[in-house]
Amino acid sequence: MWKNKNVWIVLIGEFVVGLGLWAGIIGNLAFMQETVPSDFHKSLILAIGLLAGVAAGPLAGRLIDSSSKKKVLIIASAGRVVAVAFMFIALATNSVLWMLCFLVSLQLAAAFYMPALQAVIPMIVKDRDLITLNGWHMNARTISRIIGTAAAGLLLSYFDVKWLYIASMVMYIVMLGITFTLNLQEQKSAAQAKDKSKGSFKEVYPMLKEHPVVLMTLVLMVIPILFLGSFNLVIMKITEIHQSQSLSGMIYAVEGTAFMLGAVFIKYLTKVMKTGTILFMSVFIIGLMELMLFLADIKLFALLTFALFGFTVGCFFPTTMTIFQRQVPKEYHGRFFSFRNMIDQVLFQVVLLSTGALLDLIGLQWMGVTFGVFSLLLSAYFLMIIRRQKLEMAM
Repeated sequence: MWKNKNVWIVLIGEFVVGLGLWAGIIGNLAFMQETVPSDFHKSLILAIGLLAGVAAGPLAGRLIDSSSKKKVLIIASAGRVVAVAFMFIALATNSVLWMLCFLVSLQLAAAFYMPALQAVIPMIVKDRDLITLNGWHMNARTISRIIGTAAAGLLLSYFDVKWLYIASMVMYIVMLGITFTLNLQEQKSAAQAKDKSKGSFKEVYPMLKEHPVVLMTLVLMVIPILFLGSFNLVIMKITEIHQSQSLSGMIYAVEGTAFMLGAVFIKYLTKVMKTGTILFMSVFIIGLMELMLFLADIKLFALLTFALFGFTVGCFFPTTMTIFQRQVPKEYHGRFFSFRNMIDQVLFQVVLLSTGALLDLIGLQWMGVTFGVFSLLLSAYFLMIIRRQKLEMAM
């Protein structure tokens, strides 16, 4: 696998685009602090960008399935470069409207880019290497987040915010150049899937009924999203409980490091465990970690909770992605991954709003119990279905 040029292009590309993304995110926060006084208005601006990405999902899925995936990646990468140009206008005019154009266009580009990339991965490696590549792909994303946020914060300390967007544009231009070097054999598979790939986005629903393992895995992704969607709010609450701002940095570091270890370890775990065992073991552990938030007032348990969660999620996501890439018919990959990304974005917003309400109503500890009990019950329900119907999840 490591001798495959396409593998390195995907991993380096993910790292580079992550650096550009996080430079832009830090720049957005700095710009809004100066121009948007209301926290509600800030959240509304960010939400509009996300909704644009959700709205473009059906179109993105159909185009990815019916055209060259490399071409979609190139156009989406070019779209990111154009999006940053809108932000330079926003900085020059101090206009929130132009910033909104930037956010919308960036999310539109992502709505095409991410599903296309997820559909490309099973095209460039053999089935046995899928889980390894998915793990390293997520590690590249995590490393870019760690380095990108640190570098952007340092850059902002010494230079004007426009330099963050200059850095972001440079990264996106590099990514565009890297994408041109991808070598994909698409013509044969595209011809074979021609009729089905031009179908409606609604065809994803009957496909899910025909593949119950895919549908079940899709629903089980709600469990880690409960934790991930509430991540930042939970960490802020824990730092308030312990009256220690340094604790948040420790939690982020522990979780990020554990995630990368899990994403590497999953390769070896698959040699001794079946896919279904890994999947259900992961969701049960995540449910227990949510319950452990009840002990978040003890610093050691708070750190242990996020460490175990990071490691488990590092195993969970490559496993689920591999299940999707192998069990969803290739002619549906574009539409399915667009559908999945739409669900993820909507769920993240719902969990974020729910977390804020639950923290106010019942507090962190009992919110953790609520999430944990729900996660464990959902996991147990699907485990019973798997055993009763004797569904196969082998890779």
